[in-house]
Amino acid sequence: MAVTVQECLELQLLEVEMLLSMFPKKGEISLDEEAVPSVQRYLRNADGALPPRLEYSIAIDVGEAKVKVDLQVLLPHMYPHVAPQLFARSNALHRQQQLQLNTRLASHISSLDSGELRVYEAVQWVKENSLPYLENSKISSESASKEVIVKETLHRMWIYSHHIYRQELRKKIFDCAKKLNLTGFCLTGKPGVICVEGLRENCEEFWRAIRYPNWKHISCKHVENVETEGSVDNLRLFRAFEDLQLQAHGDYGLRNDYHMDLGQFLEFLKQHQSGHIFQILFGVEGKLSDK
Repeated sequence: MAVTVQECLELQLLEVEMLLSMFPKKGEISLDEEAVPSVQRYLRNADGALPPRLEYSIAIDVGEAKVKVDLQVLLPHMYPHVAPQLFARSNALHRQQQLQLNTRLASHISSLDSGELRVYEAVQWVKENSLPYLENSKISSESASKEVIVKETLHRMWIYSHHIYRQELRKKIFDCAKKLNLTGFCLTGKPGVICVEGLRENCEEFWRAIRYPNWKHISCKHVENVETEGSVDNLRLFRAFEDLQLQAHGDYGLRNDYHMDLGQFLEFLKQHQSGHIFQILFGVEGKLSDK
């Protein structure tokens, strides 16, 4: 018997309710306040457009030291009959250790049966399997110099949107980045991606300015903080705020909703020492085709 979207969304709400009971404290689960109501409205009247996909993060305490590991969750409409997009991250993990942890997590989740509620299983797996990576990270950190005096922190935000087309919106993005002395890029098309880097307060003001009042289907997927004794300008990966234009994938005639060539985008990220961001944005590890 074919499974319907409505049945899948009902199961997603049940799992969210279960997770909220497991993590009742404020801040343990970050979930947009409109996320669940929009799904409930759709279930009451399924004739309209599908609601935004459920997206949330869970702060998981690991080990006796209660080190935080955040599990970021994005659910396709047909989950649990298709796999969820999951990514575990922690400030206590180095980049390579984080990648190894997520590779093992993805392998475990893919071994579970289709139709099984897998976010709860992922939470349990992270609790039980993150500690060795955290301990290795601690050993690496303790061997480094402890005498660094931090003076400034570079803040870098990675923002994802379903698409970016409108000229007035693009103008707002570029004007705001220039005003706040932010570098990075804006990838126009479908999907749309924005990266801004600079002082934390400037990045957060940019995020507030472009997000409100009514930009739907946009989320800040990842934030990086890099400390330095000198100027944050020495840590920037981008020299300016770039207008990133890539080739469209396929021929869609006169229509505007083309998909950008993500292979080109992965090359661009790797050129700017950010290849790891591809998996955070899209839920899959990026691979370049052989030439």
